[in-house]
Amino acid sequence: MPRLAVGDLAPDFTLPTADGGSVTLSDLRGEHVVVYFYPAAMTPGCTTQACDFRDSLASLQGAGYKVIGVSPDPVDKLAQFAEAEHLTFPLASDTERGVLEAWGAWGEKSLYGKTVTGVIRSTVVVDPEGKVELAQYNVKATGHVAKLRRDLKIA
Repeated sequence: MPRLAVGDLAPDFTLPTADGGSVTLSDLRGEHVVVYFYPAAMTPGCTTQACDFRDSLASLQGAGYKVIGVSPDPVDKLAQFAEAEHLTFPLASDTERGVLEAWGAWGEKSLYGKTVTGVIRSTVVVDPEGKVELAQYNVKATGHVAKLRRDLKIA
């Protein structure tokens, strides 16, 4: 799958969320949006990453960034994850993997030395006009949010 690059128009999406609602990217035009893709709710790495976003949410929001997490998990699992980890940003369900594929976050990756197909842990920042401001693929769960904040120059 092709990956998004700086300047690309971010593919629009509407996905169901853990809170029983939905999120539509184009509804957030006029704002900066951090869309991060993770393999599976309630796994160690994904929990670390989600909690890092949770713990950095005030500074990200203070700098004008919304955060949306996207995984192929069903809504009920995302709801359990959000409740267990006190996550207050939208967790969106992409069980059909259409958004993951369109954003270059689904494909071949190396897992414990083997090539598998799955979610490529990725973060894409969308600018207020709906264009890609920053695209990072194959990110590490631990320390990624701190690096993202440095890259975006957010204290």
